[in-house]
Amino acid sequence: MKILVLEDDAKIASFVAKGLREAAYDVDISANGEEGCELARKNPYDAAIVDLMLPKLDGLSVIEKWRAEQIKLPVLILSAKRSLDDRVKGLQRGGDDYLTKPFSFAELLARLQALIRRSGSAAIVTSLTFADLKMDLLTREVWRGSTKIELQAREFLLLEYLLRNQDKVVSKTMILEHVWNYHFDPQTNVVDVLVCRLRNKIDRDFEPKLIHTLRGAGYSLRLP
Repeated sequence: MKILVLEDDAKIASFVAKGLREAAYDVDISANGEEGCELARKNPYDAAIVDLMLPKLDGLSVIEKWRAEQIKLPVLILSAKRSLDDRVKGLQRGGDDYLTKPFSFAELLARLQALIRRSGSAAIVTSLTFADLKMDLLTREVWRGSTKIELQAREFLLLEYLLRNQDKVVSKTMILEHVWNYHFDPQTNVVDVLVCRLRNKIDRDFEPKLIHTLRGAGYSLRLP
């Protein structure tokens, strides 16, 4: 599942994104309202976490624009504004829930998951499949045929990314940005190591092989 985080405090944004990625969510971060508005127009997010005090366009204005444009993604407002009037205003203007700073990440995650469940959108995907490979995004279980595969957090994120882009080629840089969200040197071997680990679990004891290397281009989940 893909989450948009609109937060101009770099430490808070990094803290939230790190926790969400460890919970196997794909996360995009924006530090200003105008960019956040545009990201939601271009990408099918499952939910958004929105700070109110954003540069260029404040959080409430962002939410109002989304609602006016029929962008219906669930929105969790995250704000230092703690008064009852502020919370009521945030909900009246299109927010679905309101969490005040400072906050517990466990509570943020629970509220976010509840929003996604309540949204009832048919567009929300809860499982991904390819050939005899199946990933349950809710239980975080992975199966190859009748065999359950145990994956570590980054292995799970990589496989989810490959499944969402099945039959496409994804480069090392693309994997770095989606699995680590850091701008590593593309020549680093961390991607090769992670792909090797995943391939050993997904392909080594099974046929057909699903994870393929395209020399000079990247990797692809496809049938031979």
